Amino acid sequence: MSLANFTFFDIITNVADIIIVWFVIYKLLMVIKGTKAVQLLKGIFVIVVVRSLSGLFGLNTLEWLMDQAMDWGFIAIIVLFQPELRRALEQLGRGKLFSRSAFQEENERELTVEAIAKATAYMAKRRIGALISIERETGLTEYIETGISLDSKISSELLINIFIPNTPLHDGAVIIQKNKVAAAACYLPLSESPFISKELGTRHRAALGVSEVTDSLTVIVSEETGAISLARNGELHRNLNPEEFKEMLMKELVDVYKSPTQTRWNWRVKKNG
Repeated sequence: MSLANFTFFDIITNVADIIIVWFVIYKLLMVIKGTKAVQLLKGIFVIVVVRSLSGLFGLNTLEWLMDQAMDWGFIAIIVLFQPELRRALEQLGRGKLFSRSAFQEENERELTVEAIAKATAYMAKRRIGALISIERETGLTEYIETGISLDSKISSELLINIFIPNTPLHDGAVIIQKNKVAAAACYLPLSESPFISKELGTRHRAALGVSEVTDSLTVIVSEETGAISLARNGELHRNLNPEEFKEMLMKELVDVYKSPTQTRWNWRVKKNG
């Protein structure tokens, strides 16, 4: 069929159809962002690439194995992505799948940083031990499931109350997911690195442990000294003052998501006062 056979209405309809499909795919990707489904999608991409290369180079056995993986892949996707699919359907039922904007997300991230920074400064001054892990791209669902589910709006008062000594939830980690307090009293994997200082306790080892297997940020307040530390990418930044700590959080949780245009605009505003 030639292009001349299409009416103007047909062209507009087809363009709208493509835009809607891409928009739905984009929103679904946003739903699974920050979960382990991202790693599973990368695995599927690798399988597709290997299948194409095996056919190209005549690797028959490998090609057959990849064909089997792809034939059963649809069922595997339903099983492996079940939590993400359920969450997407729940959000669709609540009318929230398409409601979030970039401005809303940035505002929520800034409020999250403010709440964590305020709570951390308070606890550090009074030597209240704390362990707070903040989810980024890699999902922390498996660790959330080890604790007590809260799914609460984040606030400095809530974080402080959780870590008050001898309260039911103070022992363990708080995990923040999607700018909410997802759970408390969670267990994090301990680092087995032999290079960790002997003076560091379980909180610091847990913070380093989760930072070694995920891209999360984990905040530690020492119960003995009140020192503030931040673990990321297997590294521990120790003895931060409240200003340094807040600046690092802003850089990792807010500034990194801003476009270059936004960053330049904010820099000009700051420069011009």
